[in-house]
Amino acid sequence: MAMRYEPVLLKGIGEADLRDIRVYRERGGYKQLERAFRELSSAQVLDLANASGLRGRGGAGFPTGRKWQFLPANGAPRYMVCNCDEAEPGTFKDHTLLEETPHLVLEGILIGAYGIGCHHAFIYIRGEFKRGYEIMRRAVDDARAAGFIGKNLFGTGYDLEFTIHRGAGAYICGEETALLNSLEGKRGEPRLKPPFPAVEGLYKAPTVVNNVETLAYLVPILERGAEWFAGVGTERSKGFKIVSVSGHVRKPGNYEVPLGVSVNELIELAGGPREGRKVVAVQPGGGSSAAIFEEHFDLPYDYESMTKAGSMLGSGAMVVFDDTTDFVKAAHSLVRFFAHESCGQCTPCREGGHWLERTLARLVAGYGLQSDIDVLESVSHQMTGLNLCALGDSIEPFLASVVKRFRPQFEARVRRNGAS
Repeated sequence: MAMRYEPVLLKGIGEADLRDIRVYRERGGYKQLERAFRELSSAQVLDLANASGLRGRGGAGFPTGRKWQFLPANGAPRYMVCNCDEAEPGTFKDHTLLEETPHLVLEGILIGAYGIGCHHAFIYIRGEFKRGYEIMRRAVDDARAAGFIGKNLFGTGYDLEFTIHRGAGAYICGEETALLNSLEGKRGEPRLKPPFPAVEGLYKAPTVVNNVETLAYLVPILERGAEWFAGVGTERSKGFKIVSVSGHVRKPGNYEVPLGVSVNELIELAGGPREGRKVVAVQPGGGSSAAIFEEHFDLPYDYESMTKAGSMLGSGAMVVFDDTTDFVKAAHSLVRFFAHESCGQCTPCREGGHWLERTLARLVAGYGLQSDIDVLESVSHQMTGLNLCALGDSIEPFLASVVKRFRPQFEARVRRNGAS
């Protein structure tokens, strides 16, 4: 039986209307923001982020405090950008936070902005999140009216402005440099790195791009202390994580757990497999991640263990596949998504994704060639590491993992004896 864990960021959702600033403040909301401004220096907030062991919850898992430390002390303006362009297949945690507890998200962004010495923060919201955008817009208006955004915050003389920007439905804009281009009004295409955003980001100024969940965790870290957060999880994967569990489980949804619980426990938290069915594969990190299999289900769900298993934790989207899955169709569906979302800037991603999609479509229709399966294995590996961003690399992992594991399913789609 899976344990139940006390929620941190998800606390109160479904019980109280946390979209109402009065309700949020009654529950202690914005106290940590005020405390940061009144009692802590920006450097002390950065030190807390470092000491907590908080890592980026958007996919890369990079230490948050260290990312902030890359900003050069050159006197240039600094920008904090919250990435809410959540579009990874299988991930739905950020838009839940945006829609259900927008003030927590906003407070976290403002604390993070203060922590890097920023005077203008942004949130980039996926275009499809219309409801979330409207909720956040009201939250920002209410926070501004309450004196949490604007000039001379809490009488400290510190000014902090805030802007909401809506995307236009491009998955590529979840990549931080493509997001910055879009924010500047340019085409959403990744930039060549270096320079990295910390050196030359938004408007060519030093910029930090952090995920919604990452910044939201700053609020409880300030409230309970860095030691509390660092004391949860594993040695290198500290703290809590919201995991979006979907697919062949009885209770798909968002589950907030300490990092290091087993994959099996997460499946059980989501109600376990459907009656009479057996889980045969799991994507631990959403559409971009390779599948892991039964021999991996007892592993801890943390960054290091998922990497050792040949996959990744990513943004924390666990997609569960049982023994009814047609992995040829599943692979085609994902490859079609990535091929469609390619910005077209890099040849391996643009051309490789297109041809892999066509090959898989032929197999799905039952007109595959024996050579198609070998091509799927070889070409997908040749696309990795040759693109400006990770989208081209994302086409390969799931496809390669299921072709290797479930090759008979792919071979069954090969046209036999020239039959039409």
